[in-house]
Amino acid sequence: MRLNKFSAVAAGVAALALSLAGCAGGSPASSPSVGGNAPATSGAADLSLVTPGTLTVCSDVPYAPFEVEDANSPSGYSGFDIEVMDGVAKKLGLTLKVIDSDFDALQSGTVLVANQCDLAASAMTITEDRKKNLDFSDPYYDSLQSLLTKTDSGITSLAGTAGKTIGVQKGTTGKSYATKNAPSSAKIVDFPSDGELWPAIQAGQIDAILQDQPVNHTHEVADPSYKIVETYNTDEQYGFAFAKGKKPALLAAVNAQLKTMRSDGSYDALYKKYFG
Repeated sequence: MRLNKFSAVAAGVAALALSLAGCAGGSPASSPSVGGNAPATSGAADLSLVTPGTLTVCSDVPYAPFEVEDANSPSGYSGFDIEVMDGVAKKLGLTLKVIDSDFDALQSGTVLVANQCDLAASAMTITEDRKKNLDFSDPYYDSLQSLLTKTDSGITSLAGTAGKTIGVQKGTTGKSYATKNAPSSAKIVDFPSDGELWPAIQAGQIDAILQDQPVNHTHEVADPSYKIVETYNTDEQYGFAFAKGKKPALLAAVNAQLKTMRSDGSYDALYKKYFG
């Protein structure tokens, strides 16, 4: 199921990418390639990039395994989202630049409208509410929500958090799920990112974390004294986000290259690397 997210929509987007390149008046050599790598100078003006020759991506770091700091990476970051974006950038003949940003500012579209970056790659779930302010790429990842707690906490489900404190990340679908489904006596506390959530549960400031399953899974693997006690199928899919109506050519080009990565096996290689 996870390896079959793209549909006929992607094919249509690929065609749109070609038509947009044609409308720009450039020759094939000066337009973004749909099927492979493009020259480093290709399509920069057409794609309305913040910096010519560079794909500038905003992301809320850390959020392992999707976004992590990595001194050995040319961009200073790695993770599933970052490596997918790096693959897209290379196929467009661009250099990847990553800017660490607040997630709430990303999901609201504030950073993108200000043109601080070309797009957001931050494990962002596509929702109807977010679509009011953002354009999304084709879905690239299916995710569950989950509840992480200490193995000796006595908490075995969300229902068992009555009178307890649940940590969530501000502006996320995890917070929405907790708000709708946690016991009324549970206290829900916002944190800026997983970078604050994880130390908070380790310090005993909160009793549980409700957030995306892959992120909580990273924590339970790193420290066996914590475990996921419950998962929730919320039918969520991640997409890369763009300022609404501002970068249609770039959106089409990204979708086209995502499709190419699926067909040439590079997406599957990254998926296997991070999720097995």
